[in-house]
Amino acid sequence: MVTHSSWTDRRSESYERLAFLGDSVLGLAVTAHLYPVLEADRFGAGELSKVRAQVVSGRSCFAVAERLELPQALAASAPAGMEHVGRSLSGVEHVVSDALEGVIGACFLTYGFEETADAVIEAFAPEIDASLSQPLDFKSALQERLAGDGRAVVYEITSSTGPPHAPTFRVEARVSGETFGRGEGRSKKEAEQRAAREALELLGSEE
Repeated sequence: MVTHSSWTDRRSESYERLAFLGDSVLGLAVTAHLYPVLEADRFGAGELSKVRAQVVSGRSCFAVAERLELPQALAASAPAGMEHVGRSLSGVEHVVSDALEGVIGACFLTYGFEETADAVIEAFAPEIDASLSQPLDFKSALQERLAGDGRAVVYEITSSTGPPHAPTFRVEARVSGETFGRGEGRSKKEAEQRAAREALELLGSEE
């Protein structure tokens, strides 16, 4: 279950496919938990996307994995002669996060969604609380969301209108050359935040 792809000649024996499944299960479990408990007037699609992105971020997954002692299990699963590699990988955030998602995927296949979702919400409870009490800004949330797919966002000012003392900036949030969000504001930072928020809403609708 925690076999790294570099430890086997058959990638199908690693946790990669399970991690792909577990990533979707994790996102759905968190969404299904947050949707009915957060007030609709305060938490629209953008706010929900931001909270979810923070909860399921690589940083959060790594923290949960540490509490579950998954890094130790990953290190212990290294084949003979590669123990030092196992110890090294057990400290790499994205590796441990993928392993955790692999565990979630395996639990889904074994126990079904409801039991797995309950266990996910229990395990991620501190991260859920933190995302609500100390939320990330939209730009940080978008960056975390894209990092999981190996992508990055670039903000480009498309126009600046109005007098010099009170300009209005228009910004686009672009991912791999494609525009994912647009924002307008009295400052570049405000416009970027709004563009990031729209991008999060778009990403949320695609899932």
